[in-house]
Amino acid sequence: MIITDTLLQGRAEDPVRVGIAGPGFMARGLINHITNTTTGMSVAVVYARTPEKGVAALENAGIAADRIVVVETAEDIDAAVGRGQVAVTANHEAMTECSVVECVVDCTGSVEFGAHLALATLAGRKHLVLMNAEVDATIGVILNKKFTEAGLVYTGCDGDQPGVQMNLIRFVRGLGCRPLVAGNIKGLQDPYRNPTTQEGFARQWGQDPHMVTSFADGTKVSVEQALVANAAGLSVHRRGCLQRDYRGHVDELTSMYDVEELKELGGAVDYVVGSKPGPGVYVLATHDDPKQQHYLNLYKLGEGPLYSFYTPYHLCHFEVPTTVARAVLLGDATIAPLLQAPKVEVITVAKKDLKAGDTLDALGGYTYYGECEKAPVAAAERLVPVGLAEGCVLTRDIAKDEAISYADVTVPEGRLCDELRREQDETFPQEV
Repeated sequence: MIITDTLLQGRAEDPVRVGIAGPGFMARGLINHITNTTTGMSVAVVYARTPEKGVAALENAGIAADRIVVVETAEDIDAAVGRGQVAVTANHEAMTECSVVECVVDCTGSVEFGAHLALATLAGRKHLVLMNAEVDATIGVILNKKFTEAGLVYTGCDGDQPGVQMNLIRFVRGLGCRPLVAGNIKGLQDPYRNPTTQEGFARQWGQDPHMVTSFADGTKVSVEQALVANAAGLSVHRRGCLQRDYRGHVDELTSMYDVEELKELGGAVDYVVGSKPGPGVYVLATHDDPKQQHYLNLYKLGEGPLYSFYTPYHLCHFEVPTTVARAVLLGDATIAPLLQAPKVEVITVAKKDLKAGDTLDALGGYTYYGECEKAPVAAAERLVPVGLAEGCVLTRDIAKDEAISYADVTVPEGRLCDELRREQDETFPQEV
């Protein structure tokens, strides 16, 4: 989205002011990038349950201590920004209610808090950018409906694989091609990894072991591919995707899919392990016009019927300011679910043998992993969405690799995420 740099240049004297929720690993990189690199944008406030961590994230970006102030109210944030300061608050509603912030970026990764933050952002009439794929995959359709009806943008971000895939899908559609596969490239897939096995890697890169585990055990890629499916209207071949282990180039995947099967599915999301160029994304598409097929062959994309398009990287927080600019200045979402019943769900699968009375832990933990499933199947079998699994208590023994249904658990009481999920299911029912 090269146009956004020109638009942001026009905001150099009156920058787009952003509120950042969460001071973690990705947020620190984003704050640094906006503060020191992004013309026409500034961080106005950081929400952090522990304000000291928010202060540290701002200091990490080189912001002087006398420019950072810890505050409690929306009025305090407005006053601080008016004085040329950057605010930190432990009150997320202060961030969403203040007048200076135009867009909130959720960097938390929490489904329940993400639900509260989304509704508070909506009430404060601000655009919402998600670096929280889990909340999007769980209740994104109903949230997008609410934001759309309010004339606000609800969106995932450029730089994360779903956003990169959706950008590629839009590019391919602009060529007159029909995307039939949207794929992700992983370096590792082991559903039984846990925070203990991933602790060393997490420590090396300064990341959270649970987050790293969700990458390794397949939960994160499943969430990401469900987001793409539900934004582009695609399905999935089978539970868990095809997930080939293929060490060649993604261009070579064009011969490995059944085009007629893909058309019957309406297109599918998938992922491969070990392919090049990793850790990128790919889209395989057809073109119906024989004359244009001739040109595509001339341009070295081959004879078809599937043509390969790929982006060899995803640059995470570096690209998020583009998303903010698209939302605030163009009213454009990078990736958001279609306002219809989801096509793909991420279900909860036991990582080991579990016993009645066990409590399911957090995403990227010790008790379960997530896998893609056709949403009508998940609805018919009443399978627990992986974003709602945390805190559920098992009512019977569950075998390793068995999918967990609502009949198998007691759900915690009083959660907003469950309330919004019920509203989503009632508003956009599945045909089962």
